[in-house]
Amino acid sequence: MSLLAPRLSSALNPGEQGTLASVLAGSDDVTVFVDGTAHRLAPEARDAVLDLLQRLAGGDTVTVASVAELLTTSQAAELAGISHTFLRNMTDRGEIPVQYRGSHRRIRREDVMAWLAGQENATNTH
Repeated sequence: MSLLAPRLSSALNPGEQGTLASVLAGSDDVTVFVDGTAHRLAPEARDAVLDLLQRLAGGDTVTVASVAELLTTSQAAELAGISHTFLRNMTDRGEIPVQYRGSHRRIRREDVMAWLAGQENATNTH
């Protein structure tokens, strides 16, 4: 199974944001058209698409990527908002799991997101 490269979507301009926000208001039906054929999404996929659209409508820049994606230390550090040196030190201490491809460290996006969630929980409990 090959993973698709992450896709970064720029924020929408204010007119597009307003149009999308008004279309989404009060709607939880997401039907996707592929080559003219309508496909109703399963609830989990619908929720993900609605979340994506609501973020775009709110003016956010959004990245879509597979959870299982492997990141370089620089990519993982950028995602976490920390220096790559700090990240490498955390992998050395075993705080974030790391996989090696030859001598190169690779970190699962999922593990970075779990670490970030743990940091947020620790901040909220203090």
